[in-house]
Amino acid sequence: MKKRFISALLVTAALCFAGCSNGVPANTVNSLADLEGKTVGVQLGTTGALYAEDIKDATIEKYNKGADAIQALKQAKVDAVMIDMETAKAFVSKNSDLKILDEPFADEEYAIAYAKGNEELGKKIDDALTALKADGTLDKIVSHWIGENADRASYVADSSVTRTGTLTMATNAEFPPYELKESGNIVGIDVDMMRAVCDKIGMELVIEDMAFDSIITAVTSGKADVGVAGMSVTEDRVKNVNFTQGYATSKQAIIVRAK
Repeated sequence: MKKRFISALLVTAALCFAGCSNGVPANTVNSLADLEGKTVGVQLGTTGALYAEDIKDATIEKYNKGADAIQALKQAKVDAVMIDMETAKAFVSKNSDLKILDEPFADEEYAIAYAKGNEELGKKIDDALTALKADGTLDKIVSHWIGENADRASYVADSSVTRTGTLTMATNAEFPPYELKESGNIVGIDVDMMRAVCDKIGMELVIEDMAFDSIITAVTSGKADVGVAGMSVTEDRVKNVNFTQGYATSKQAIIVRAK
């Protein structure tokens, strides 16, 4: 009897290791349809958190940082993570045990949030964005951060510009390549874009890093002038802030374990 019991344990262990990697259960999400009834990790306050609510019978686990959701996925505390596509690519590039599903979950457009009643500032930024698109500056900024030839070179502000006042940008430096921390500095597409905007409108950029779900409140309370953090326009957000024209398009991606 004892020998049969031990043999059964060995068989069970063998089956586990056949379907697991380092004790982590095998991935069971290979399409959007497979998300039904699964546990999905998202970052608190993001559109990923909003979209995930539409998944039938899914359990949604919310994290303060996208990196925390990724760690939970690696530990099999969640079955998948929903996050912006370029950010997903950045995470997967550093984690060979993860992959992105071929099917994107949703398309979205990023814009800059500013306080209702501050239309003068909104128009200045809109005009600056129009000019940066027209002269190719915005495309050049993006090319430094996305693509095969991305060298992660930051935009250098024009020292000849006369600046009057400061423009405080609320962000969450957890969304590479749009905003991230390198050597103690906050860098990325959004930071470079806002430096270029400030060159156009003659202001000094100040960056305030905070939790993503605090950005809208920072703008409405006047703690920050703008919210720039890979932020898409949603019905709930436009109830509290205004948005400029879009400056980038993205997709919501699904990250899962590779095996």
